[in-house]
Amino acid sequence: MSSPNQLTRYYDIKRDENGQRYVAVHVTGFPLLQIPLLNKSTGFSREERRALNIEGLVPPHTSTMQEQKTRTYNSYLKQTSDFGRHEFLRALQDRNEVLFYALLLDHLEEMLPILYTPTVGEAVKNFSDIYRYPRGLAVSTDDIEHVDEVLDNVPLNDVRMIVATDSSAILGIGDQGFGGMAISIGKLSLYVAGGGLGLDKTLPVELDVGTDREDLLADPLYLGQHHRRLTGRQYDEFLDRFVEAVAERYPQAIIQWEDFSRGTAFHVLERYRRVIPSFNDDIQGTGAMAVAGLIRAAQIKGERLSDQVFVVVGNGAGGIGVAGMIRQGLLREGLSEEQVRERLFVVARTGLMVEGLGYEVDAFQQAFIQPRSAVESWTLAGEQPTLLETVQNARATAILGLTGAAGLFGEELVAAMQAHTKRPIIFPLSNPTSHIEAHPADLLRWTDGWAIIATGSPFQPIEYGGREYRIGQGNNAFIFPGLGFGAVMSRAREITDSMVMEAAQTLADWTAQHAGPDAVFPAVSQLRTVSEEVAVRVARQAITEGVSAERRIRNLSDEALAEFIRAHQWTPEYLPFRRATDAESALGL
Repeated sequence: MSSPNQLTRYYDIKRDENGQRYVAVHVTGFPLLQIPLLNKSTGFSREERRALNIEGLVPPHTSTMQEQKTRTYNSYLKQTSDFGRHEFLRALQDRNEVLFYALLLDHLEEMLPILYTPTVGEAVKNFSDIYRYPRGLAVSTDDIEHVDEVLDNVPLNDVRMIVATDSSAILGIGDQGFGGMAISIGKLSLYVAGGGLGLDKTLPVELDVGTDREDLLADPLYLGQHHRRLTGRQYDEFLDRFVEAVAERYPQAIIQWEDFSRGTAFHVLERYRRVIPSFNDDIQGTGAMAVAGLIRAAQIKGERLSDQVFVVVGNGAGGIGVAGMIRQGLLREGLSEEQVRERLFVVARTGLMVEGLGYEVDAFQQAFIQPRSAVESWTLAGEQPTLLETVQNARATAILGLTGAAGLFGEELVAAMQAHTKRPIIFPLSNPTSHIEAHPADLLRWTDGWAIIATGSPFQPIEYGGREYRIGQGNNAFIFPGLGFGAVMSRAREITDSMVMEAAQTLADWTAQHAGPDAVFPAVSQLRTVSEEVAVRVARQAITEGVSAERRIRNLSDEALAEFIRAHQWTPEYLPFRRATDAESALGL
């Protein structure tokens, strides 16, 4: 494999004699304008245009970034659908990345649902049809035997965060084959905008191991591999080679595993989390987000997490991830394992997960199966408790939906909760909006406004009984950008469970202090500030646990650590450009 300093470089960040940063570019003329990372479009100064051989290739007026943002936002507003707005923003990102992020940060709450959930689901389904520009890395079954050479083709030498998906379980829409690349791209956009990670430090990856979708396999326009998914040993060998090549090419990189099918998600996480720093957002990010919201919901009731009885509906990666984080939170508050079991119930499609029913259980689900003795005194119509019977008999005070089953939480179920708690905590977290377990307006009406609600998709404030209710969005974006950035800044050798739990506690603490007395989650517009605090406390946890390899931060005070994190956050701005000298180019600098 080539060493990094032998690879093609487009630019370097340098400092002049006054200590001011500038970009030394190794590519000029028309090709420069084709590189989104470097293209300033009408923002190039007259001096830069002459030095870089782009005079006449852009309009003569030099625009400020504010002028560019105004012009671009006006065009954005002319789009007539959310999907059209998504395509517009992605096209902007493929032309001028700095402007893209500058615009996104100005309109984060407005644009996050367009770039990511729920609109990204349509982009995933239509990825092959709307493909325009190469972004990210496609590692397929054709390439895996020489994946080190494939990684050498990436013109970035200091990647710190990789989002990799095999697209087997995208949101609530399942196997999407190569279309999952849109998810990796979208997640990393939030790492940059929300977390402050440098945009040249990110790499989206599609692990194309095939698809089991008959319509995709039969579609001549489908851009992925036209064969069925690898499984078993072949699948493991594929990922082994990928992880080994990443560790060699990018030794400081962290991998976020994204949208793997439920059994595979846990298998991949456990197989590699101590081989290369990595975590799974669907399992750990969703769990941390949910627990942060539950801590806040309990506080709004004047209670603690350990005062609640939880029913988690859905036993896939998300559901078990949430159950696992609830378990950690309850243990952290001093409960015993037996006390946790008495307060935490996981309901599958067929009913409560309870022993002795003879159905197959995956290893990752085993810890959440109730013993038969736990339900012997319950009033049941059949052998396996239904969702309603579980809520009634367990006296549930909090219910979380991660099923993708629209309308699952009906009025009878909610009434069963209110029979023993005035303020039920109800989190229908499934995405996209069409898959939500209950609409918040219905939940408010059924409970006369007493329900404490958070949803996975965004909702506008709802008027009920002469009062406006802001519906908190339980978005993983409040967790993973800060968790990942804190791990990057601490150079964590492992993403520990305690680091993930610290991210959850930080989100809950920040919400309580800054987002209002009834807020379950912050507003999306506060994402960057939240992520900064999450990053600081995650980095501190990495130091405390001894998994931080960053010597510069080991003895810093909390205030100094926060300043270190802030100093390394990327913000969208146009730096001055200079043409690299012949000597610099010859050295490959």
